[in-house]
Amino acid sequence: MTETDQVTTRVAAVQMEARVADIPYNIDHAARLIDEAVSKGAEIIAIPEFFTTRIVYDERLFGCSLPPENPALDMLVSKATLNNVMIGGSYLEMRDGDVYNTYVLVEPDGTVHRHDKDLPTMVENAFYVGGCDDGYIETAKGRIGAAVCWEMVRTQTPKRLIGKVDLLMTGSHWWSDPGWWVFKPIAESFHAGNGRMMHRTPGRLAAMIGAPILHAGHTGILEGGYLMVPGTRWNVGTRTQLMGDTQIVDGVGDLVAWRHYADGAGVITADIELGQTETREEIPDRFWIQRLSRLTNFIWHHQNACGKSAYQWAKRTGRLQTYDFTRNMPPAALTARNDKVLTP
Repeated sequence: MTETDQVTTRVAAVQMEARVADIPYNIDHAARLIDEAVSKGAEIIAIPEFFTTRIVYDERLFGCSLPPENPALDMLVSKATLNNVMIGGSYLEMRDGDVYNTYVLVEPDGTVHRHDKDLPTMVENAFYVGGCDDGYIETAKGRIGAAVCWEMVRTQTPKRLIGKVDLLMTGSHWWSDPGWWVFKPIAESFHAGNGRMMHRTPGRLAAMIGAPILHAGHTGILEGGYLMVPGTRWNVGTRTQLMGDTQIVDGVGDLVAWRHYADGAGVITADIELGQTETREEIPDRFWIQRLSRLTNFIWHHQNACGKSAYQWAKRTGRLQTYDFTRNMPPAALTARNDKVLTP
């Protein structure tokens, strides 16, 4: 599809308010929002990253991955085929002994495509490892790119998709300041800066790849643990805001529809032109699209290290398991919160 043969399509992006480790509830919550998007005439629907569970340091999540064939995917396939729509979103998927943050894109005929997020973000390192595919998908509706959360803020994403896609499907689980006492003096400014970064990310990426973007997000307050020392599972309590910022952006990077986190769960829709357009912004010659503050860079490296060691511990001790739907909860050994959680 080229700039001269763009097609106008009704699209939707979903904002969820999911629960930690409650996969059956979250599947049902996503299904209801997909139904709402269908009722508004959407042909392509984006749901968030991690639509089966929020992510925070909570050891129940070691038992919250899904096998390649699973009820969450069954729901997406059912909704796509019954309503003749395309749907995309991500969940934790276990394959060959490791867990991935897998973005699944389901076509109206039930065809399933997968993209594994390239690098886990911070605490996410505790629950999955990175993938290596390019996120490029050929579909009956055109060339689709897939990118998950902080894939949108790294230059390797536009470099591999520029000029190749007619639409980019994205979703995030973007949190704000950690919410504990050390951050209180700067919490307000950190939150504001983080919100600005989140808000402009989809538009800048669209302008760099020359294609419209659907971005689905999470809202609500997220509580759990915050890892403190690499090589240990020592963590303190955290309470943070999920930033939402669900957006539909056109091919030149202009915002078409938007839902703030304060608006809660819901659906936005718009009629947009699918297809490649001329890029409006150059890709920077650096790792990050937007320059991160020194504090954010420190948190990135610190939390990556903490999370990776927790993942290796969970894998070594046999705690990485798929969700037990027969019990409506993760395996019994994992239901208790880590006894090392400390409240400041």
